[in-house]
Amino acid sequence: MKKLALICVLPALMYAQSLNELIDFALSNNKIIQSKQLTEGSKLKDVESSQNAYYPTVDAGGFYQNLNSRTPGVAGDVYSAYAKVGVDLYDGGRKESIIEQKKALSNASKYDTISYKKSLQLDIVHDFFNIQSAKETLKALANKKSQLEAELSRMKKFYEVGSATKDEIDKLQAALSNSVYQIDSVKFQILSLKQMLGIKIGKSVENLENSTIVEPINIQKSVSDDIKTLIENSKSLEFTAKSLSSAYKPQVRLEDTFSLYDYGRSDMTHLEGLDNQNKFMLSFNIRIFDNDVVQKQKESLMIQKMALQKQISQQKEVQNINVKLAKSKIDTAKAQIQSAKSSLVSASSAYETISEKFKAGTVDNVAYLDALSIKTNAKAQYEKALNDLQIAYASYYFYSNKNIKEYIK
Repeated sequence: MKKLALICVLPALMYAQSLNELIDFALSNNKIIQSKQLTEGSKLKDVESSQNAYYPTVDAGGFYQNLNSRTPGVAGDVYSAYAKVGVDLYDGGRKESIIEQKKALSNASKYDTISYKKSLQLDIVHDFFNIQSAKETLKALANKKSQLEAELSRMKKFYEVGSATKDEIDKLQAALSNSVYQIDSVKFQILSLKQMLGIKIGKSVENLENSTIVEPINIQKSVSDDIKTLIENSKSLEFTAKSLSSAYKPQVRLEDTFSLYDYGRSDMTHLEGLDNQNKFMLSFNIRIFDNDVVQKQKESLMIQKMALQKQISQQKEVQNINVKLAKSKIDTAKAQIQSAKSSLVSASSAYETISEKFKAGTVDNVAYLDALSIKTNAKAQYEKALNDLQIAYASYYFYSNKNIKEYIK
């Protein structure tokens, strides 16, 4: 019999998933993370593109000209090919500002991804320990159901010999039916939680292995990644404004173009031109007047930056409050564990006493059912309090901007 039980248990143990394993899988397979990482890659390409703008440009081209009615002094057919090399000698700092702007947006994308990963870890922790709490509730209800079935069977035997009344049987049957109803409800709750967890991690969830989170001690808070994202977006606006300012500075460009020519349908009155030509050009440009168009654009960007600075200030206050609340939640959860434990001890003791009296016939089934319900609820409440403490630990790490995964054992 023991061998059979072991055989049944082994598959469950073999495929049980720890909290760390769930998080690892989610970080590699979650679709939103993959989307954000692709966005990160695109931002890095933007940086590379803007950096490459410092290099000279090389263009090649050509043309074919056909004059159906030839113009005097021009051949009827003209063929040309050219190559042009150009480089900006000075652009007022525009390229440099654009590079910094792209870097800031790239950093913002990176912090956004990191922030989502940490948020996802917290969501997984919530689901994981809520499932564990529901499973403990299910165990307590299953135990209650077994005890009710045993008592109902015993009372039916007494009823058959006239030692129990019909209403006593009906009350136990009603309690048993209600217990079955509660069990089905909790089973559906567990199924729903597993489905939601499965969506987050990217695969179905079956059996879960017990995991715990290390209690936070001397954890130093750092600025959240959401705030870092806002800071980088603010920087990008500042550098964009600087790039616009370059419009009022001199623009100097150097170009050299070499062209080759060939001709057709030429004669004494329709002459061929040059065989080749090299054109060197140094250009200078500066904007004198635009009715403050660029200046107004710059002012708009700086107002947007000020708006982000307000958000950053608000988010810092929110983070500080959340850290304090998370610490208070840990203290509250610990106190609730002690209360729930005391309640469970008292409820279990009361149940044992009343159960014996009920079997002896000195108390009615109302007192027995009440004691059984209190014991069952106390057991479920105690287990939930233990799991809520684990969630409180994770929340404290999250709001302190730590990687929850590093504190799981």
